[in-house]
Order: sequence, then C-alpha cells, then structure tokens
Amino acid sequence: MSLFFEFLKAVFLGIIQGITEWLPVSSTGHMILFDSFWPMDASQFSGGRDFIDLFLVVIQFGSILAVLVLYFHKLNPFSPKKNAVEKKQTFSLWLKVIVATIPAMVLGLLFDDAINDLFYNAVTVAIMLVVYGIFFLLVENRNRRPKIQGYNQLGVKTLLLIGLFQAMAMIPGTSRSGATILGAVLLGCSRSLSAEFSFFLAIPTMLGASALKIFKYFKDFGLGFTSYELMILLTGMIVAFLVSVLVIRLFMGFIRKHDFKPFGWYRIALGALILVLFLTNILTLTPA
Repeated sequence: MSLFFEFLKAVFLGIIQGITEWLPVSSTGHMILFDSFWPMDASQFSGGRDFIDLFLVVIQFGSILAVLVLYFHKLNPFSPKKNAVEKKQTFSLWLKVIVATIPAMVLGLLFDDAINDLFYNAVTVAIMLVVYGIFFLLVENRNRRPKIQGYNQLGVKTLLLIGLFQAMAMIPGTSRSGATILGAVLLGCSRSLSAEFSFFLAIPTMLGASALKIFKYFKDFGLGFTSYELMILLTGMIVAFLVSVLVIRLFMGFIRKHDFKPFGWYRIALGALILVLFLTNILTLTPA
C-alpha cells in the first residue's frame, strides 16, 4: 500500500509541476505546502531524500517537452513549411533565447548553492510570494500600452535585462516564469510576448539546471534505478507533460483577454498562508 501512495504522490507532484511551472505563482511555494502535509517517503528509495530531489528535477522534463510539442513549428528552424526568411527568423529567435539565458546561467553556476542554503526557508518563500504579488498589481495598475509586440523588437540590452529578472528566481518563492514575465512587462513587452518568451527561456534554463542536478546525483549514487524508482520518475514526468500542455494553452488564452492581477492576489494569499502555517508550526520545511 505504501508503494501505491508514493505513485499517487508522484501524480500529484506532476500536476503541481505542470501548473505552477508556467503560471507566475511559484512552484516552490506549492511544493513546500505539499511536502509539509504529504511528503514522499525517502525510506522507499535507494537514494533517500536525494532521489526525491532528483524526481522533482526529472518531472521538469515533462514540462519542457510540452513547450517543444506545442511550439514545435515556431521553434523548428528546419521546418520544410518555412521559407528562407522564416527560417532565419527562427534562428534569430533561438539566438535571443540564448542571450537572455546568459545571466541565469552565469549567476546560477556561481551562486546557486549559496543562495539555496541562505534563502531556502518558509519565511523567504512567503515574503517573495507576497512581494512579487504586489509588484504584479503595481505593474498592471500602470496601464501603459506595450512598446514591444514582436521578437524582432527585442534588442540585446532588453534580452539581458529579461535574463537578469529570470535569474532573480534563484531566490525561492520568486517563480521563474513570474520574474521573467514581470521583467518583460516592465521593459515594455506585451503580456502575450512576455509569457511566451518565458516558456522558451525555460528550455535551456531548466535543461541546464536539471542536467547539473542529475549529474550530481549519478556521481553520488551511480547510474542505476530500481524498476519501482523508474516508474515513479516516468509517472511524474508524463503527468507534468499532460498538465503542462493544458495549462499553457489555457494560460495564453486567458492573458489575451485579462491581465495578471489575479495571479498577484493569489501570490499574496499563498504567501500569507505559508507564513501563518509556519509561525503556527503546522508547516515544516525540508532543506532542498
């Protein structure tokens, strides 16, 4: 029965990953709540808590795959359906993604472990949820018409600044998509462009972070998984993929007609909830 519950937890975590990776609401905040009330049992896995940390990384591949599937034509520079100009534009889009990824890549390699040790706690997560929630409300209240509607308008300076905003998500509770979207909107990008570009930035950013985590795990525990562990990994990844496909479609449809204020209010409420649960000793936080 305990094995069944671990599979069930893998399904729920895949759902959480698929939803919160793309919405600007912080996957860390939601994972903390789930881990506090119904944590995975480390004793069921050969790698213990390290396997659970690896699982939380591997399920991200499902989310990345969803972006690649949904935007395959737009991201494929070799599509036979594209003419020479369109192929050149696609290569240019990938170059822009790479440039905007540089800040997170450099800062991540230099400070990721230090930031994680310093800031991975319930109070920081709660504060960042609330702070960025307020930022979203303030940005939307400006009610300015976006100056940047297309990728051809994104210059190197703007790309690097968006990348710096994404790097801020190294602080738990910030939300990678939330920081990227907020930064892009502040720099004059439209909501749709900001959200879509945040999806594309996730591909190299999450792949790089995941590869580093997997390398460290294999270095410590070897390359082998039990059949049970492999099924847990595949279950979470497949669920994250299916949920991500649905969430990305719904999210893009939503922001074409609405603003980001609902996500701002949601972040504030979630941050307040986490802080209250922590101060009342209901919520615990396992170090990442």
